Amino acid sequence: MTTLYDKLGGESAIETAVDTFYDKVLADETVNHFFTNTDMTKQRQHQTKFLSYALGGPHQYSGLSMEKAHENMNIQPEHFNAIANHLKATLEELNVSDDDIEQVMEKVATLAPNIMYK
Repeated sequence: MTTLYDKLGGESAIETAVDTFYDKVLADETVNHFFTNTDMTKQRQHQTKFLSYALGGPHQYSGLSMEKAHENMNIQPEHFNAIANHLKATLEELNVSDDDIEQVMEKVATLAPNIMYK
C-alpha cells in the first residue's frame, strides 16, 4: 500500500512542504507569536519528522506528545484553523491532489482535541 508520505514525494518533499508552511505561519500575525522564542531550524526538523511519521513514512517520531508540546499555549479554534489552513494552502501550492489533501486534513483534524485549550 502506498502511504501518503510516498504519494507526497518522501522526505525531501516533506521538508519543502514544512519550509513553505512555516513561511506562511511566521507571516501570519494571528499565530506567529507562538513561535517568538522558538529555534525555527530545530522546529522545522522536528515538524519534518512528525509529518513524515504521521503520513506513514519511515521516521519514528520521538518528540513530545501533542498535549505536552502545546501545554500552556492556550491555542484557540481560530489559531488551530489558521495553522490548518496554512498547511492546506501549502499542499495546494505543491500540487498535491485534492484527495490526498483531504486525507491529510482529516488526520490534522483528529489532533485538535490534543492541541486546543491546553
